[in-house]
Amino acid sequence: MDRRRFLLTSLAGVFAAPLAAGAQQGERVYRIGLLSEGAHPLSKPLADALSELGWIEGKNLKFERRSADSGDHLPSLAAELVRLKVDLILANGTRAARAAKEATKAIPIVFNLGEDPVVNGLVASLARPGGNLTGFVTGIYDEKALEVLKEALPAVRRVAYPAAAGPSERYAPLHAAARALSVEVQGIRVLGPSDLDGFFAAARRAGAGAVLVENIAWFRPYLERMGAASEKSRLPAIGYYRQFSEAGGMLSYGPAQFENVPRLTAQIDKILKGAKPTDLPVEQPTKFELVINLKTAKALGLTIPPSLLARADQVIE
Repeated sequence: MDRRRFLLTSLAGVFAAPLAAGAQQGERVYRIGLLSEGAHPLSKPLADALSELGWIEGKNLKFERRSADSGDHLPSLAAELVRLKVDLILANGTRAARAAKEATKAIPIVFNLGEDPVVNGLVASLARPGGNLTGFVTGIYDEKALEVLKEALPAVRRVAYPAAAGPSERYAPLHAAARALSVEVQGIRVLGPSDLDGFFAAARRAGAGAVLVENIAWFRPYLERMGAASEKSRLPAIGYYRQFSEAGGMLSYGPAQFENVPRLTAQIDKILKGAKPTDLPVEQPTKFELVINLKTAKALGLTIPPSLLARADQVIE
């Protein structure tokens, strides 16, 4: 009896193994197209968050990565992702989201951007996006960053900023805030990564006393480089994520790091499980952080007001 039981158990295992393997092989693999301007690979936190929800690259998820050297190449890359029939497009930046929207009205698009998606015609409203797009928008808070910069440097009179290609209306709030603060702001044209190296030298030639690096999607991979360049140029500067200050920039003010990750992954998860983008509100940040690099300030011979230091989320010494 023991021998018969052993044989039956063994045979059951033999037949069960191929069945289990077949079920694993038959699991559907969903494809996500990653579309961005400039080098913007999938971040590890986002990949980890997707993994926690059961979406694992190489198992049931595959990424089709497409990045453009310039915005002019985004439409062709978006069309390529549509031809591949990806299940979802994750677009980083306004121009990438617009290219994806123009390429398809059927494939769901989740965007991660700074500019207002309503003003840019990507969605009907934040609460009810309509169409096939939704996502996370950090928002434009250049005017608040300028206020912080002015508080840190009360005597500053001229501030330069890298003006990326795009509608001039994008900078209207910054110029309005500058007038209220009695500060002159000057845009210096920056069309691509190669222009970043000469930006700080150009800002100094223009007579700028400080620099504001605004929230532009394709700047993100170069924030550390820009922070280090600001320190080297000896121009006090403020950026929009903590990486800027950690690399040598004097100040940074913007959304808390990785706050967008759980929101984006939740949207992706819901859409891959059948939800429609039109039913998912566009998400926005709820927590902002101020980081002060006191080491850089001291090297520049500057004193940060105690009131600003008291409000900082982190002080680098």
